[in-house]
Amino acid sequence: MGQRRKIRVLVAKPGLDGHDRGAKVVARALRDAGMEVIYTGLRQSPEQIVNAVIQEDVDVLCLSSLSGAHDYHFPKVMELLRENGVEDILVLGGGVIPDEDIPKLKDAGIAEIFGPGTFTEDIVHYIQEHLPSRD
Repeated sequence: MGQRRKIRVLVAKPGLDGHDRGAKVVARALRDAGMEVIYTGLRQSPEQIVNAVIQEDVDVLCLSSLSGAHDYHFPKVMELLRENGVEDILVLGGGVIPDEDIPKLKDAGIAEIFGPGTFTEDIVHYIQEHLPSRD
């Protein structure tokens, strides 16, 4: 039996949001759970994020927003992913996102939203349980 490759995760902060402590905590937790994590840093455009997803051949994209621009950036990233034929990855959102915004984000293709206070173990387990099958 061959070993499966590690789950590859891209953690991205779209827009002008200047706060990334939560994204870094999640990135470390995913790394500590044995996943390969790429963090794009602050102030990424949706186009930059999608290009990184394609270049890095990731299994999971974690978007984080604290600035309130999630209602634009998250759907835009999903639109660009579809336009580029990227449909086989798990996309998660996180940050300060009002409950009333979550259904629209899920309709756009975000699989799940994790807000403040979420245990990092819950995110790890969600990824492990919901990741599409990989080669």
